[in-house]
Amino acid sequence: MDTPYATEISIAIPAIQLAARISKHVLASANKGTIEKAEDLSPVTVADFAIQAYLTKVLSSSFPDDSFVGEESAAALRANPDLLQRVYDVIHECIDEVSSSSSDDQNESQIGIAEVVKRGAPESKEQVCELVDRCGDGGKDGLSADSGRTWVFDPIDGTKTFVRGEQYAINVALLEGGRQILSVVACPLLSRKATAPVGNASVFKVDNGEDGEEGCIVYAVRGFGAYVRPLFVGQGSGLAVCASEPLKRHADGVTVSGLRSVSCWNLLDSGVDDAHKAATERLDVDFPGSDLLGWVPRWVSLALGLANMTVWVYKRRDRYAKIWDHAGAMLLFEEVGGMITDVDGKEIDLTKGRKLSANFGFVAAPRSVHHVALKAVRQTLKEQGKEALLNAA
Repeated sequence: MDTPYATEISIAIPAIQLAARISKHVLASANKGTIEKAEDLSPVTVADFAIQAYLTKVLSSSFPDDSFVGEESAAALRANPDLLQRVYDVIHECIDEVSSSSSDDQNESQIGIAEVVKRGAPESKEQVCELVDRCGDGGKDGLSADSGRTWVFDPIDGTKTFVRGEQYAINVALLEGGRQILSVVACPLLSRKATAPVGNASVFKVDNGEDGEEGCIVYAVRGFGAYVRPLFVGQGSGLAVCASEPLKRHADGVTVSGLRSVSCWNLLDSGVDDAHKAATERLDVDFPGSDLLGWVPRWVSLALGLANMTVWVYKRRDRYAKIWDHAGAMLLFEEVGGMITDVDGKEIDLTKGRKLSANFGFVAAPRSVHHVALKAVRQTLKEQGKEALLNAA
């Protein structure tokens, strides 16, 4: 992709490949170091901490003037020396594996990959905590138009499904002044050749033989389209350079009869499941269609054309989405012709901080029929007596 962000892409892709190696290393372990966060009892694993620290180290080394936002904080690591040691060890083990597998006949691009990977090695366990906290404290004051460049990470989106060996994603986004500019997402268990419908337990793999591939990376730059490539290629899941394919703008010109849904059915307490179902079926669209817990996998499925609409209404007006679940990943769908607003019809505002406090829920659909989908959602809420979830829009 020939864009003004070619350098950022050339660094972010090998970085997210190594992050995916970390996730698979932890996934293969019987003990994933899972603990519950004190603030909301959601799970977090060794992989979450390790990937956030690693990505921060790579990208801060490459772009020292940028700022960083991520889901995790290091409080649990500081309180648990054994967990911290595991996080430190898994980063170095995965970096060493990549370095030791490098061959003498590498081309210039592969040498570049090795150099990028090594930039993410933390110098100490204390630095691991500092790197995690650099993201954990990021974005609290919002991302105004003059806030410059900010990288946003979700190290493991779908931790609940990750620990079960089901679909999850690693999200890396670059914002400028709170505006999505670059998205790079890795889905280690989703092939670029997957077919709909996909579910949490749908693990798509191409035979990982000598010429096989595993997982996918989907990435986009605003105004330059979206692309897909294998995450790993060849025996040993190497971090080789390989070709990317442009994604078609499949959402352009879609009619209501061509809508296909992705949702999360009956797995999260935050949403109004019956409203999601009724609004989707009001459009004569099968529900749930593709059924995925994590938001980032859902945005990827929309980009890949496995679906082209999603609806989400929270149970309360004071419940807000988190920036790392959506920033960047939404751009993937927008670059194939999608339109995304909240339930009030407002554009998604990423400038308010770690929570998207200016927006309530999501309605995503092809731009050509987004207004129809939005109307169906609002009419459904009125008919179900949920007017309190609507504003006057």
